[in-house]
Amino acid sequence: MERLDITLLGRDYTLACPPSEKAKLLEAIAHVDAHMERIKEAGRTNGNERIAVMAAIQIAVELLSMKAPDGPLSNIALGDFKRKIEDMHRLMDTALGPVDHVKR
Repeated sequence: MERLDITLLGRDYTLACPPSEKAKLLEAIAHVDAHMERIKEAGRTNGNERIAVMAAIQIAVELLSMKAPDGPLSNIALGDFKRKIEDMHRLMDTALGPVDHVKR
């Protein structure tokens, strides 16, 4: 594991990550920091904790709105896909009823 010292909104943090994941982690940190800085600059939210929560919500919306690359599911947002899977699970659970788990 590699130790990584970062700063978000003036606060220092130490993270650990495998060297092979360092580039992805630094990219993610830059993405989070950019969101947090935009929220801070807008001036409508006070306090680093509130700014972090608002940034997390914005990033979650981005993630759930992402679409798959070219292919049969390219027109479906990740959040919609996740909801469809959950709906199918509920439908199967209703159709199958309770399942007794048997130990072998």
